[in-house]
Amino acid sequence: MHLETPKKLRPLIHQARQVAENVFRPISRKYDRAEHAYPVELDMLAAIMDGMNHAAAESGQGQSAGAGQLKQQRRNHEGVHNGANMTTVLGLQELCWGDVGLALTLPRQGLGNAAIAAVANDEQLQRFGHCWAAMAITEPGAGSDSAAIRTTAQRDGDDYIINGEKIYVTSGERADAVVVWASVDRSLGRAAIKSFVVEKGTPGMDVVRLEKKLGIKASDTAAITFTDCRVPASNLLGSAEVNVDQGFAGVMQTFDNTRPVVAAMAVGVARAALDRCREILANYGIQADYKQPLKTSHSVVTQLYRYEADWEAARLLTLKAAWMADNGQPNSKEASMAKAKAGRAANAITLGCVELLGSVGYSEDELLEKWARDSKILDIFEGTQQIQQLIVARRLLGKTSAELK
Repeated sequence: MHLETPKKLRPLIHQARQVAENVFRPISRKYDRAEHAYPVELDMLAAIMDGMNHAAAESGQGQSAGAGQLKQQRRNHEGVHNGANMTTVLGLQELCWGDVGLALTLPRQGLGNAAIAAVANDEQLQRFGHCWAAMAITEPGAGSDSAAIRTTAQRDGDDYIINGEKIYVTSGERADAVVVWASVDRSLGRAAIKSFVVEKGTPGMDVVRLEKKLGIKASDTAAITFTDCRVPASNLLGSAEVNVDQGFAGVMQTFDNTRPVVAAMAVGVARAALDRCREILANYGIQADYKQPLKTSHSVVTQLYRYEADWEAARLLTLKAAWMADNGQPNSKEASMAKAKAGRAANAITLGCVELLGSVGYSEDELLEKWARDSKILDIFEGTQQIQQLIVARRLLGKTSAELK
C-alpha cells in the first residue's frame, strides 16, 4: 500500500474539493437553519456527477455512485488496485470538508447503495445499481445491537410481507428505495436477519415523521413504518437460506463497506475545523512552527499538534480499510478501527477548535460550531464508538459475539 494519492484519482479529488468549496460551503448555513428543506442546488450537481460516473465506468476508473459499478470493478480487476472504495473515501473526505449534511443528501449516494454493492447479485445490480438507496436498520428497541431487530419478513409465495418500524433512516424520505433489515424467522435469532430492497411508493411503507436533530440538518432523517408491506422475493439481498452457523455475517458485510465511508466523513469535517482554526489563529499572530521544540511552543499550538496527530491516525486507518476492501482482503476489524478512531477524533477536534477560539468558535459567524454539531453523528451511526471497540476486541481475541458482549 502506497500512501501517496493515486494519480488517476487526483482529478476526482480536485472536483470534489471544488464542489465542497463553491457549492456546499455557500449554502451550508442556509440549510442548517432550514431543517428538512430540500437543497435544490444539489439537483444540477447530481446530474453532473452522473455524467462523471458514466465516464469513469467506461474508462474503468472508480467512482462513488453506482453499486453496480463497484461490484463490477471487484470482478474485473486483478492484483493491487484502488477501486470504488478508495474513490468513495477520498471523494467524501473532500465533500465533508464542505458540509456533512449536504454530502449525505446527494441524490443516488445513499448508505443503502453500499449494502446493495456488498451483497447484490447481477440481476439486482441491474435493477438497483443506479437508484438512490437509504438504509433502515435502527428500531425503537434496537440501536447498536443489530441482532435485536424486531421487524419481520414473512415469506408468502413469491413475496415477503414486511412488518415493523424503523427510525433514524438517513434520506428515508428522499431516497428511491430503502434497504430494510428484517428477520425471516425470529425463533432462529440473528442468523435469520436479511436485508430487502423496498422501493419508494410500495403499499404499506409509510414515512411517519422527520426527526429534528442536533446536526446534519440538511439531511432528512425519517421514521418509517411497514404494515403488511409486500415486496418480491427477488428483492432479498444475498442468500435466502438461514445458516445458523454463519450467523448474519452476510448482512453485516455491509458495514465493512460503509464504516470506512463514515470514517472518511469524519476525517473531512475534522480537517475543515483544523484548517479554519489555523487561519483564525494566524490572524491573531499564533502560528505553528514545526521546527520549534514542543516545550517552547505556544500552548494553543501544542494542542493543535495533538489534534493533527489524531487526525492523521484516523485518515491512515480509513485509507487502509478502504484499500483492503478494494483488494479483496477481509477488513472487518480495520473498518471498525477506522470508524472508532475517526468518529472519536472528529468529535474531539471540532469541539476542541471551538474551545480554542472561544467566542469566535462558538458564534454562528463561523461554521466551526456547526461542524462540532455535525460531527457527533459520525461517532454514532453505522455502529457507536462502544460497538466498534467491542468488534475490534472480538477480532483481536478471537471471540464470538456470544463469548464477548
